Amino acid sequence: MERYQEIERSIIKKFRKEIWSKFIRAVNDYELIKENDKIMVCLSGGKDSFLLAKCIQEIKKHGKIKFDAYYVVMDPGYKQENRNLILTNAKLLNIPIKIFESDIFAVVDKIATKSPCYLCARMRRGYLYNEAKEMGCNKIALGHHFDDVIETTLLSMFYGAEVKTMMPKLHSENFAGLELIRPLYLVKEQAIISWANTNKLTFLNCACKVTERKELDDTSKRLEIKKLINQLRHTYQDIDYNIFKALDNINLNCVLGTKKDGNYHSFLDEYDD
Repeated sequence: MERYQEIERSIIKKFRKEIWSKFIRAVNDYELIKENDKIMVCLSGGKDSFLLAKCIQEIKKHGKIKFDAYYVVMDPGYKQENRNLILTNAKLLNIPIKIFESDIFAVVDKIATKSPCYLCARMRRGYLYNEAKEMGCNKIALGHHFDDVIETTLLSMFYGAEVKTMMPKLHSENFAGLELIRPLYLVKEQAIISWANTNKLTFLNCACKVTERKELDDTSKRLEIKKLINQLRHTYQDIDYNIFKALDNINLNCVLGTKKDGNYHSFLDEYDD
């Protein structure tokens, strides 16, 4: 058995409960993949996106839905050693990738002083949507996982003063006919780390110099929230699930106001009806 086949097998067998079953559940529950979809699977070089690519390959081989998948890497200005690591891992994992270039890292490093991650994410999204359009794809798959979802939820509450989360799928506002999907939506980060460690795989973390500096300075708000959630898990192990479930269990009788499509509605609007 080839090495990549052993790694594939570990997803289905050893990590069936923690990864494969949750991947399948997200795909089914949120209707992420449909017949004749053309999906651009985006690989950043990290553990999450490489696992996503392998899961997409597996469901394409063994699932009942017929769809096409294209595995794309956007190089935002990686150092050569980081780019080489991506190429090495793609070959090791038997993922046929296509690479295209951008200058995102250089732009972000020059103009983003307060929110480099936000600007980087927006620019990446634009480049990826453009590439997907050119390739004739109708969906873009990203490797965001369960922890990303609950971290985003708390970030929005603590620093954005609103209750919102990272959705499992959404339509593009600027690119008609394109949809973003997150098939690892229910997979916890620790399961992904365990999968990578078990298979002795080494991936990029974040190759952006700006982000690396902020993490070293311990000033990243997302890192701060990640640490908080990990601390809370020691007190109550299901705390992360409860944060997640709360977004799927909102009691509209007990909230002060809601907002949809930019329109705010107060509980007072219907209070005396």
